[in-house]
Amino acid sequence: MSHSHTTTGRESGRHTGPVNTEQVLKDVNILGGLNDQTRKILNKDATIFLAVLHRTFNATRKALLQRRVVRQAELDKGNLLDFLPETKHVRENDAWKGAPPAPGLVDRRIEITGPTDRKMVVNALNSDVWTYMADFEDSNAPTWDNMINGQLNLHDAIRRQVDFKQGEKEYKLRSDRVLPTLIARARGWHLEEKHFTVDGEPISGSLFDFGLYFFNNAEELVKRGTGPYYYLPKMESHLEARLWNDVFNLAQDYIGMRRGTIRGTVLIETIPAAFEMDEIIYELRDHSAGLNCGRWDYIFSVIKRFRQNPAFVLPDRSAVTMTSPFMDAYVKLLIKTCHRRGVHAMGGMAAQIPIKNDEAANNKAMDGVRADKLREVQAGHDGTWVAHPALAAIAAEIFNAHMPTPNQMFVRREDVHITSKDLLNMDVPGSITEDGIRKNLNIGLGYMEGWLRGVGCVPINYLMEDAATAEVSRSQLWQWVRHGSPTAEGKTVDKAYALKLLREQAKELETNGPKGNKYQLAAKYFETQVTGEEYAEFLTSLLYNEITNVGEKTPAAKL
Repeated sequence: MSHSHTTTGRESGRHTGPVNTEQVLKDVNILGGLNDQTRKILNKDATIFLAVLHRTFNATRKALLQRRVVRQAELDKGNLLDFLPETKHVRENDAWKGAPPAPGLVDRRIEITGPTDRKMVVNALNSDVWTYMADFEDSNAPTWDNMINGQLNLHDAIRRQVDFKQGEKEYKLRSDRVLPTLIARARGWHLEEKHFTVDGEPISGSLFDFGLYFFNNAEELVKRGTGPYYYLPKMESHLEARLWNDVFNLAQDYIGMRRGTIRGTVLIETIPAAFEMDEIIYELRDHSAGLNCGRWDYIFSVIKRFRQNPAFVLPDRSAVTMTSPFMDAYVKLLIKTCHRRGVHAMGGMAAQIPIKNDEAANNKAMDGVRADKLREVQAGHDGTWVAHPALAAIAAEIFNAHMPTPNQMFVRREDVHITSKDLLNMDVPGSITEDGIRKNLNIGLGYMEGWLRGVGCVPINYLMEDAATAEVSRSQLWQWVRHGSPTAEGKTVDKAYALKLLREQAKELETNGPKGNKYQLAAKYFETQVTGEEYAEFLTSLLYNEITNVGEKTPAAKL
């Protein structure tokens, strides 16, 4: 083997042992555009690392996705979920704990979330918050440009080289204090990155997002006093958490980093995962940074997984609140489980956006935020999420008043005893209304239209809507049609009625929207999802090809 094809750990400061780059990069292709800036991120060494991740873990990932299909078939027969008998020993053993909080993650009382465009990155890091969840997932449409430029923006922000000018306006990182700790949210296990293929297969979106962020920034982050930290979405079992843990171990070994340096906070946003919280923390033990209540996705998952079961039909989305029995049980169990294991229990998202031209409406919305955050801090959460910098001060005021310590892991919640019946208690007061149907249609169409234009975070009625809320909207519509649910006005929600209202809303949005909007294209896809027949696992998978711009192949060997 000629020396030019060999990299050793000593030479690169990275992998140990010789790597035959020609062999590794064979059949690795990049199908998205690259320029001098993005080649900084996606260089030969990073590409080798991604190829190693894919070849090591993709078969396991696909097998785990197949397990979801098998489990769904069981639920479709009318079976219910329960705590797993085979992991009872994990749940009942008090001795094991997750990792103590990592540097920069001891106090996480207010976390701001948002996509990774350059302006958002600067604004989020300049906010008065403790951490920033930089999102490659639900508030981001995964166009190639969004994904690769998002990585570039985080790379530059970590090194404080992210300042830029837009017209007359300058965006620069503040220098008067320590910036919030950065946490990257990778895509879920179900999504693929079609612009990067290995052996003829697209790489997993999870591995692509994780791998590029880790490979480019892990050592720099540690040098600057934090570390490579992640939010891990959409998991449905502890085996999926085990896969993440294996990925973390390989990655740290690969660059010669101490195991346990990576930390992952798992979003409990699927109903199957709610029955495996202990096991999920257990699988990630040394890498665990706790759990988070992903509330909208959780409602979506409950409807999705039990969509064939008439006992799980829910009323209008506005009636399904955090005090609904199944939501209340999930929050209490999450806090109790996290604190018993010594890790953070993070609260949910305040999606409100300030209403600038209506003081009364704005005051009412902000009072809603205060009440929500008060409920969270009093329940025992260690921190919470906001979607807009203006909400940070409101949330901080509540948490500072009620949580004088950096977290409240000492709040044990030993008074809480949650059964599987509690987690599945769908006794939610409220009705289905035509107004509720139209709101769901508006949110679903509005979000999908933005996504088709490459925007993953859409303000609708002064709320920041992302993929999760669109998913709740379409899943409710599907469910109501499937079960012929009656509305408060005395109509039966059937296919004809749902499609009629959908077409009316699409027409209205198209007419009032800016020129060249994509409401009709959104409606075309949405129509397939609201008739109680076809049901796509995820809207994002359904729409992904529309924003995939597979171009010229760049063989990775030519990087």
